[in-house]
Amino acid sequence: FLPSLPENKILVAQHPLLIVTNQTATLVCNYTYNGTGKEFRASLHKGTDCSVEVCSISWNVTKIRGNSTKEFNCQGDHDKDKVIFNLWNMNANQTDIYFCKIEVMYPPPYVYNEKSNGTVIHVKETPIQIQEPQSTIPLWILATVTGILALYSMLITAGFFNYWQKSKKRMYHQSDYMNMTPRHPPYKNKGYPSYAPTRDYTAYRS
Repeated sequence: FLPSLPENKILVAQHPLLIVTNQTATLVCNYTYNGTGKEFRASLHKGTDCSVEVCSISWNVTKIRGNSTKEFNCQGDHDKDKVIFNLWNMNANQTDIYFCKIEVMYPPPYVYNEKSNGTVIHVKETPIQIQEPQSTIPLWILATVTGILALYSMLITAGFFNYWQKSKKRMYHQSDYMNMTPRHPPYKNKGYPSYAPTRDYTAYRS
């Protein structure tokens, strides 16, 4: 509610609080002016001392011009007795109190509103969603590779076990003692080496 004012006075009213959850805010500056101004300028300021101008808009009877700072994504629009500031891509660091300023630029005298109560814009942090990387390899390829590796592992195990069994048998036969020294009868020495002892057959007679 804006009361009636004397001529060439401007009064501004703002909503006291805006909660921003999707990084987008719409701040409406309602104003009352009953003067004869033809060219106007409205601006949005941040901070209790209004030291940061977020964006501005100028208009006259025929056209509207807007401007925004690099730190903010802001666009203003004028509609009869109110100015609407749209802000997007906001972050938690931009949480602060914001003030609307309405100015009569022409004709003289220059007039602007007294400082309003302002609007606290509370920007909530957007939770970061971490998506797990999805495998680009089809499931059937993974299953096939896994099966091949399992079969290969079984073949290697079987081969190693077979080799171990053969090695065990070979070591067993080599450990048996066999007297392979050649023998020859006492009556025929030809063809036998001199180191071969003569077999004594009398030992087997009863």
